Amino acid sequence: MDLNKTFPFLLFIAASIFAASTSGQDGKMYPMEAPAEPNAISLGTGGVANQPATESWFRQWGDPMARNITEATLTPFLAKEPNGASVIVAPGGGFMWLSMGNEGWEVAEALNKQGINAFVLKYRLQPTADSLDGFEKQMAQRFKEAETSERPRRLNRDLNMQLEDLEAAHKLIVKNADKWNVDIDRIGMVGFSAGAGLTMANALQSRVTMAFIAPIYGGMGEVEVPDDAPPMFVAIAVDDFLFKGQFGLIHSWYQAKKPVEFHLYQNGGHGFGLGNPNRTSNTWFTAFIHWLDVNGFLGKNEVSSSTM
Repeated sequence: MDLNKTFPFLLFIAASIFAASTSGQDGKMYPMEAPAEPNAISLGTGGVANQPATESWFRQWGDPMARNITEATLTPFLAKEPNGASVIVAPGGGFMWLSMGNEGWEVAEALNKQGINAFVLKYRLQPTADSLDGFEKQMAQRFKEAETSERPRRLNRDLNMQLEDLEAAHKLIVKNADKWNVDIDRIGMVGFSAGAGLTMANALQSRVTMAFIAPIYGGMGEVEVPDDAPPMFVAIAVDDFLFKGQFGLIHSWYQAKKPVEFHLYQNGGHGFGLGNPNRTSNTWFTAFIHWLDVNGFLGKNEVSSSTM
């Protein structure tokens, strides 16, 4: 299996989006066939309790999304000229769906261009309605709760299932370090929205320690920072409903005397992924790569292949 070849499922998605009517680019949800994921590796972490529905896919704003995920997988995107650095990419979606294109595959491909191996984690989700209409109502309610809450979004403490998926993914990467040209001392994580929450759960609760973390437009509430907390890069926009003028997360890392870089953008909203037209948040990825470089994570060091 050649993981460096163009992924057929990306071509499938591109063709599906192109063939769709222009209404497919609006905010309405449109069902789509599940794309082929030939390079996805099952993590074998089990199913989801009380989940009668099966995995299904839909498109919103032209972006492919998955829900009712009961089997966690990891899809490697290997750089053609790897420098040894690797990033686990965790898409967001309120733990009810995953934005696989905007916050997963596209980010992985951008990392590859920088010589960074990327691994997209499709983690298990909370059960949602079987019908798309029923799910759309659930999704609207989730956003309404987040937008109307006066409190900063705090870490969801009940992420045992997703943390199990993440830890299994990390173990798989370490096991294949030689094969995938991975320096096990330079494995980090980037997460978006709910994926940022999972990234923080890893830093605060997990037995797996990342070399660096980058929660992107996640919760900004204060946390208790562990002694082994990694360097952190944070990006969020002022007009993101999760921001609410809060800086607790940054203050927590600062008080713990841990390396932290924070980018607060004038605009970008929520879920901007790699960026939307005419938004100041579009520069976050360039800043992130520069941060990795300055902190020595992109140096072409001798690859460490020891196992856990």
